[in-house]
Amino acid sequence: MAFLKTLLVILLVYYLFKFLVRMFAPRIFGYAAKKTEQHFRERFGEFSDFNHTTQEQQGDIIIEKKKARKNDSSQKVGEYIDFEEID
Repeated sequence: MAFLKTLLVILLVYYLFKFLVRMFAPRIFGYAAKKTEQHFRERFGEFSDFNHTTQEQQGDIIIEKKKARKNDSSQKVGEYIDFEEID
């Protein structure tokens, strides 16, 4: 009889814990996400302020040209040596 009581208590605690986790887990994870976001905003806020001050004014036109690549296939790579196997 004591074994059945112990088993019943274990099952009751398990299902109660499972029920409470389902109810409170979204709130706990939401709170953790908000705190993490707040932490990142505090730590990296200074970098975003720096980026806003260095940006160009609206309406400015900037043309960036890519460097011309030379075609390296015409260059001589090396000398070809034909090897023969000796028995």
